[in-house]
Amino acid sequence: MRWPDLEQPRLSPDGRHAALLAQGDALRNTLVVLDVDKPGSARALVRFVDADLREVHWVGNDHLVFELTDRRAGGAAQRFAPGLYAVAREGGPIRTLVQSRVAFVTGAAAPGQRALPYSHELLHVPHDGSQEVIVGEWRFERGDFVGHVPKRLNVVTGRVRSLGEKFPDAGEWSFDPQGRPRMVSRQREGRRIVWFLPRGAGSTWQRILDADALALPFVPRFVDGHDGVLATRPTGAGGANELYRIEGAALLAGPDTEALRFGEPLVRTPGFDFKGQPLHDLDSGEPLGLRVLTDAETTVWFHPALQALQQRVDTALPGRVNRLECRRCTQPDAVVLVTSWSDRDPGQFWLFRGADTPPVQLGRERRDIVPAEMATQDLHRVATRDGLSMPVWLTQPASPGGAAPAPRPAVVLVHGGPWVRGAQWRWDAEAQLLASRGYVVIEPEFRGSTGYGRDWHRAGWRQWGGAMQDDVADAVRWAVGRGLVDPDRVCIAGASYGGYAVLAGLLRHPGLYRCGVAWVAVTEPRLLLEPSWWWGDDISEESRRLLPAMLGEGDALDALAIAPRAAGLKAPLLLAYGGNDRRVPLKHGRDLRAALEAAGRPPEWVVYDDEGHGWFLQANRVDFWRRVDAFLARHIGPPAAAR
Repeated sequence: MRWPDLEQPRLSPDGRHAALLAQGDALRNTLVVLDVDKPGSARALVRFVDADLREVHWVGNDHLVFELTDRRAGGAAQRFAPGLYAVAREGGPIRTLVQSRVAFVTGAAAPGQRALPYSHELLHVPHDGSQEVIVGEWRFERGDFVGHVPKRLNVVTGRVRSLGEKFPDAGEWSFDPQGRPRMVSRQREGRRIVWFLPRGAGSTWQRILDADALALPFVPRFVDGHDGVLATRPTGAGGANELYRIEGAALLAGPDTEALRFGEPLVRTPGFDFKGQPLHDLDSGEPLGLRVLTDAETTVWFHPALQALQQRVDTALPGRVNRLECRRCTQPDAVVLVTSWSDRDPGQFWLFRGADTPPVQLGRERRDIVPAEMATQDLHRVATRDGLSMPVWLTQPASPGGAAPAPRPAVVLVHGGPWVRGAQWRWDAEAQLLASRGYVVIEPEFRGSTGYGRDWHRAGWRQWGGAMQDDVADAVRWAVGRGLVDPDRVCIAGASYGGYAVLAGLLRHPGLYRCGVAWVAVTEPRLLLEPSWWWGDDISEESRRLLPAMLGEGDALDALAIAPRAAGLKAPLLLAYGGNDRRVPLKHGRDLRAALEAAGRPPEWVVYDDEGHGWFLQANRVDFWRRVDAFLARHIGPPAAAR
């Protein structure tokens, strides 16, 4: 549960240098830069005594920008208002571009410098030869965050200038590779509105979409380097979203979906919604390929030279996901930075050069992980009781000698959201920790989860505690039926909505689970719809406008509350909350704890006063998972050989 040893490798635009963050023996990390022609040339560029670096980006070939956080502090120091700082590749003074809400000693502005207030954040790094980045100033309406006002900021001088556009509204911005604003979207009163700016002098913003946010006919997602938009629409089996390119000229007739001709999708991902991003040449803006997530990440390259390059890397590093970041990508002297991972390996970083040059390993994400000792992870499709097909991730401990193991105890990890995707094929710290103790880990992508088609997503609307919960139970019974899991030793665990599913599962299927672990758990769904200064949640009014259609309302919503049914929670229960949580305020946990105590069944209870919606501090993560480890050992006891 500690921080990675190496992370965030980044190639400079000219491919001559690489930057990455290195974690030393101390708790603070270091920005390291190396010459790719001299892999042993790594040198420490920036390190603070009171802060940690995050989100590093090259600005041209001679400067880098980064944000700051504090891994030793809670509250606002964790993630919010991280500031923005710049340093030259050759070293020298650090310039404060955007102030942090937290006053880092070593991050203070130098005398005579002016920095933007903390209400700005990095939006985009253009590749236009300038020394500028695009930052966005936060914009609020009635206390809710609604978007950004974008500005260009010079990382050397600190000078700020307007983008020079008359924007129709603030919202989510999309920029082309050169940093020109080309698309903006906004959600207002339950409708999604998108504007597009064609290329060319004298062009004006055009509204290209205006539709119900819960029934979008298509979703513009990216702009390309020319005059087109990449959009997804639900045309695959089960309503899965597929990716299309639409010429900008076709969009200018206004938000009339019927008039658009989408042609063939750019890529098909059967059984999955399209999720990924386009890849462009930094200099020309020409499209190079698509990075796509199905069960695992893959890259679809358009250029034969890049296809051959990917094949070379995959041959050298087989059975893994190999993500390429390249410069001069189609040339014989291409420089390729590879991030390579699998379900058993958190990650390795490699440099590939010409075909006659052997690759060089830069390092590993986590030096203490031995891949051969890690558990394996696979995605399965499981039939639900009503005949639908549910994706289920299964992580199984390594079996000595490859022998088929006897049925093991299991932990069902239920993802939060719930309207998100839970997992992908790669090493996961929580699942691997549990598997290292001898548990099979079951992670169901129950109905309501996104990423597997519109039909599966919508099947979960208004199904909290109902069909969504039955899906979780069906995943357990499937694993038991395959002889993988001991039916008498199953515990259910999860955070946020996953925590709600723990509690609802113990009530709806009491004979299935021996115990439950719920952290930052929703216990009173009505609180998600009713803002109050008393407990100070962070859910926007626009989100609350959509929630009743997906969650429920009236008597059906009241019936979802857990505390009134606390007497039915018979299994041992571990509850944990963050004292500063604004997504699921502590009131959720306190009310349930009081109800359990009144019923004579007090839970194991812990509150981390300095945490929000999840555990950020390493000390708290270690403490929590030690509690979970001991709790599981008492109630579903793993095989002694596994401990």
